[in-house]
Amino acid sequence: MSERGATQLHGTTLEIIAFHLGAQQFCIKTTSIREIRGCAAATPLPHAPPDVIGVMNLRGSVIPIIDLAARLGVRSTVDTSRAAIVVAEVGRSVVGLVVDQVSDILSIHGDQIQPVPDLGIAFNPSFSHGIIPLERGMVCFLDLDHMFANLDETAKVA
Repeated sequence: MSERGATQLHGTTLEIIAFHLGAQQFCIKTTSIREIRGCAAATPLPHAPPDVIGVMNLRGSVIPIIDLAARLGVRSTVDTSRAAIVVAEVGRSVVGLVVDQVSDILSIHGDQIQPVPDLGIAFNPSFSHGIIPLERGMVCFLDLDHMFANLDETAKVA
C-alpha cells in the first residue's frame, strides 16, 4: 500500500466483505458492492481476455464477468455449488467477480491494515490496499480501482 493510501485509511472504520479464492482470503469495501448472486452461466465472448469468463444480463444491463482468481494469478478451487458472483461498481462501470465463497462481512479499523511487503521488481502491489491480520489468518484487502483501471478498454475488447 502506498504511503498516501495508508494515510487515507488510517483512523477510519471500514466495512469489508471477505471471500475465498482457493485457500486464500481476500476482501473489498462493501461500498463497492451492489449485490451478491449465486453463480450463473455467462455468455462467452470470442477473443476476450483470459480472465473474462463472458457477459451476463443483470436486470437489462450487460456486465462483464471476471474470474477474479485468474485476474489475481491465484489458483481457484471453484465448487460451483458454493461459488458466488460479487457484483461491484468500479468507477462508473459494473463488473461481476466470480469468487469461490463469500465468508464474512467485517468492520475493521484502518489502523489494522498493514502494508504489502516489498517482494521485488516483478511484483506489483498496486492491486492491494494492504494486508489485514485477523485471528484466523491474513486477508488481502483488494483495491478494485487499481485492478480495473483499464476496465473501459477490457469492456471494448470483450
